[in-house]
Amino acid sequence: MDNGEVTAMGQVRALARWLEATGEPDPWVVETSGSTGRPKRVQLSRRAVLASVSATERRLGGLGPWVLALPASYVAGVQVICRSLVAGHEPLLLDAAAPVWPREGTWFTSLVPTQLLRVLDDPDQVAALRTAHTVLLGGGPIDPALRIRAEEAGVRVVATYGMAETAGGCVYDGMPLDAVALALGDGGRIRIGGPTVFDGYEGDPVQTAEVLVDGWFLTSDAGRIDEDGRLSVLGRLDDMVVSGGVNVPAAAVAARLRAHPGIMACEVLGVPDQEWGTRVVAFVVGRVSVADVRDFVAAVHPRSWAPRQVVALDALPLLANGKADRLALRVMAGA
Repeated sequence: MDNGEVTAMGQVRALARWLEATGEPDPWVVETSGSTGRPKRVQLSRRAVLASVSATERRLGGLGPWVLALPASYVAGVQVICRSLVAGHEPLLLDAAAPVWPREGTWFTSLVPTQLLRVLDDPDQVAALRTAHTVLLGGGPIDPALRIRAEEAGVRVVATYGMAETAGGCVYDGMPLDAVALALGDGGRIRIGGPTVFDGYEGDPVQTAEVLVDGWFLTSDAGRIDEDGRLSVLGRLDDMVVSGGVNVPAAAVAARLRAHPGIMACEVLGVPDQEWGTRVVAFVVGRVSVADVRDFVAAVHPRSWAPRQVVALDALPLLANGKADRLALRVMAGA
């Protein structure tokens, strides 16, 4: 079933019919954000969605209504709706312009880091969010300082990792949900198996075959798995910037810069450069100089990792799902 361009309430109604359909309905189609290129149309079976819903319920140890604060068309929004419906509750649709959060009972929500950052700046919203059973936080890198700030405010946060192809978040605080399998391939490429994996890309069997191999979904991310089985996501494989013959992990550089007291938000990308082949560019919200940025990175990493260009912004350009618009950022670097 194609989610199409519908209202959030229309999405709720359509998903309710899909969940209640007799037999096995057609896959639900979720379009990816297209943050790094052409969007893909991901086909999710009802079995995969329900496996994710059940595993989330078991992991969080609670059941109740969910508040939809994300776009209903993206996989995180789809899962918020489905979790609430399966629990027997119609989801509460949050008005971003005038958010009214529940203040009692057992309830849940899912946010991206940018949303949580804004909520923490509003004491009234913090007081409401403090009553939530759990706030799932995903959709991009999470600044450790943001999570600490949320926890100090009394907000219970669980960091998630996943994507449309895995029916949303399937790794919570580094540990896979029940029945979800994790492995690492060449270059530390994260591989995910289990019942939440998608059926394929609609109308694109070639690309499907490239990432669905022997029952495993081959992600575009690199990671580490420690002796306890906990996953650490190092960043996208294509975030490895080769600059002047040196491999620079852009995600590690961005994580370092997010710890800078003068930087409120940051993304790091590689852009074509005549001299270096690819130059490392930092896009920052804050007041810092190139020299300051380079020295701050070089304090803990090789100086060859330090950005050679800094683009100061009032705010990072975001897609509808809260992720940074990487294509727009690359245009800004050239301009």
